[in-house]
Amino acid sequence: MMSANKEIKRITTHVLQAMKARGEKIAMLTAYDFSLARILDEAGIDIILVGDSASNVMAGHETTLPITLNQMIYHASAVVRAVKKALVVVDLPFGSYQGNSKLALESSIRIMKESGAHAVKLEGGAEVADSVKRILTAGIPVMGHLGLIPQSIYKFGTYAVRAKEEQEAEKLVADALLLEKLGCFGVVLEKIPADLAKRASEQLVIPTIGIGAGQHTDGQVLVLHDMLGLTKDFHPRFLRRYLDLFSTIQGAVQHYIEDVKNKDFPNDKEQY
Repeated sequence: MMSANKEIKRITTHVLQAMKARGEKIAMLTAYDFSLARILDEAGIDIILVGDSASNVMAGHETTLPITLNQMIYHASAVVRAVKKALVVVDLPFGSYQGNSKLALESSIRIMKESGAHAVKLEGGAEVADSVKRILTAGIPVMGHLGLIPQSIYKFGTYAVRAKEEQEAEKLVADALLLEKLGCFGVVLEKIPADLAKRASEQLVIPTIGIGAGQHTDGQVLVLHDMLGLTKDFHPRFLRRYLDLFSTIQGAVQHYIEDVKNKDFPNDKEQY
């Protein structure tokens, strides 16, 4: 189904709720800079996530843990300046909310005031309930994130599929329902069995956004650099590469180098 939101000037949390109610899937991608965010927005993307995955694809870190709040605000500010329609959600980075609801509120306020973004996202369920509640008291929309939560990679010790065991599956559904009850407008479900994602999505009134969670979530999200093929060493089952920009850009750069070396660029028409 093509988007039915052409007449809507801005995607809001209310619009997302209406999309779930009528069965229209929600399309979400990450972005971290002005130029690519503008392309995504003009293409009609519903949500742009300024993800802490910037730590990996923009800064070259092995995990999402090193990126700072200031760096997230920098990336979010660039994205917001490009966007006219999409909802911009910003990840609260590791260390900016865990175990301290006052800090979580302060971090969220900084993101909203300094970047102009529309919502924040944080990882976890019952353990971050106090932070979620406190952020929401300031009128800041919150998106949850359950399943594989990359900021806890050292706790899990692996990026393997989560919630395959019944106990963890039950906790995930309970956490999702808790996040909804607290007031979250949506929840990302990452790398969990498709049947569990379907079960959670059917029980929740708020939209679910899946990544490696099957086709029954209310929407999907991918890291932009992965789906465009700018990265080449990441091959999870859930990733569909729509382009191979690594090879395309590499070929263009090699062509440019060749033209410069051969004195073919610039030619007579390309100079003043």
